[in-house]
Amino acid sequence: MFSFGGQHRHQSISIAQDQFWKKVPQWKHVSTEEFTSYRFQLRHTVHKAKLCNFLGEALPDRLAPSANPLLQKIRTKSDFIKDVLEGLELAPMAIRLTPHLLARVNWEQALDDPIRMQFIPLRSALLPDIPGLTLDSLHEEADSPVPGLVHRYPGRALFITTSICPVYCRFCTRSRAVGPNTDTVLKAPQKPSRTRWELVFEYIEKNESIHDIVVSGGDAYYLQPEQLKEIGERLLSIKHIQRFRFGSKGLAVAPGRITDRDDAWASTLIDISNQGRRLGKQVSLHTHFNHPEEINWITRDAANHLYAHGVVVRNQSVLLKGVNDDHETMGELLNKLAGINIQPYYVYQCDLVRGIEDLRTPLDTILNMDKHIRGTLSGFMTPSFVVDLPGGGGKRLCSTYESYHKGIAKYRAPGLPGEKGRKEYTYYDPDPNAVENELRIRQHQHEEDVATIPAEAVMSAGAFIPAEVTLPSEAAIPARASLSSRAAPPSDIPIPSEALNTMLQPPPDTITMYEKQAASGGY
Repeated sequence: MFSFGGQHRHQSISIAQDQFWKKVPQWKHVSTEEFTSYRFQLRHTVHKAKLCNFLGEALPDRLAPSANPLLQKIRTKSDFIKDVLEGLELAPMAIRLTPHLLARVNWEQALDDPIRMQFIPLRSALLPDIPGLTLDSLHEEADSPVPGLVHRYPGRALFITTSICPVYCRFCTRSRAVGPNTDTVLKAPQKPSRTRWELVFEYIEKNESIHDIVVSGGDAYYLQPEQLKEIGERLLSIKHIQRFRFGSKGLAVAPGRITDRDDAWASTLIDISNQGRRLGKQVSLHTHFNHPEEINWITRDAANHLYAHGVVVRNQSVLLKGVNDDHETMGELLNKLAGINIQPYYVYQCDLVRGIEDLRTPLDTILNMDKHIRGTLSGFMTPSFVVDLPGGGGKRLCSTYESYHKGIAKYRAPGLPGEKGRKEYTYYDPDPNAVENELRIRQHQHEEDVATIPAEAVMSAGAFIPAEVTLPSEAAIPARASLSSRAAPPSDIPIPSEALNTMLQPPPDTITMYEKQAASGGY
């Protein structure tokens, strides 16, 4: 397969205090005080209805070419916007993006930007899902004794407080529930209802084996300060709860809230943490950075503020193709996190989520990354490289597989009770031929389209230029249909070398994923 990626823009640990948002035309006159305020971030959050207008102003007229062979036809601003709109028709997740996040994207190189890739889908980059994917690959619903509480491990539970986030990640493992409905997914949200919360608290209080709670969603950033206080103090009051953590991406996408004097979220978190410390209980914040470009001076100030007030912050990353799947980029991210007192905790193998095959990596990638990263950081700043097992097996170190052959990894989870501890769990690599097959399909469609053009049009001077014919993706697949519903052409149909060399082939220095796969002994 082809290898392509974002701009891995390496920086030193020292972070300049620049007004980076002024590169975005809409915000070139916005002051530091205004941009860093949480009120500004909320007021100017971009949803689908505002996305076209934003892109129209932020994008250059012509884009830098992509290393992804599937994106070679996207050359202009209008090409890009059209492809985004088509991608959203197939996406499980809605669009919700903060100004802080949008200002970190390099819009000159938007096609391969590692931040854009995580949040804004391009139809041309999408690949067919592997067979058997579900909207709840981790079987959280099956492990929920009451709505919004996942009790998989004997001593731990996950409290889903809300279904709203400050931004929506394309690769969200809870795409079945998080955010508004999309064209492909009718959501089953867990709304922040006190009635529902009370059922959760009652279950936790009755089950004295539970010592550890993850307060998540959605995102705890979308809890009002009084709700954060209510949940935190209620958990602290339960004798057998020894520790809990709030899960939030807020520090990565709207960090100014932490130091905003007009917002009480951070002061409430600090107060809960201090209460816990006095009781001998640990309260922490788990956040989510995936790329070093997401860390800037506003992030640093926010992280330092929490550190100065004794709040423990840990990070969980997801390994994503083209975003952070080389050990240099991941190493830079981990060093930057350590430099602002955020402990790298987990690096996750990407879950088997619908609609994101373009972002998944084979297990080999994370196994090799573990080897390269280990020893470059202090042990307590070295994350665990884990896979959350499909079928409800929980988190396991990626390297603890029972077998891994031809893209199929088998795991067991003997620490789980009952049948779960005895069964075998399977994780599947992405199809190593997916990009080549997609190129073949598109070339086949192109040839069919050419065959339907009247001969007189072809013969007319200047009336037909094959290299500029737009592939008829709309005709080939209904907007809301699954990519996998398209029938591939026979595998023996050749792809003309000229087409590959001029339109579909990545730059000469791009190492193909086929070569990587062969070298690693995979497919």
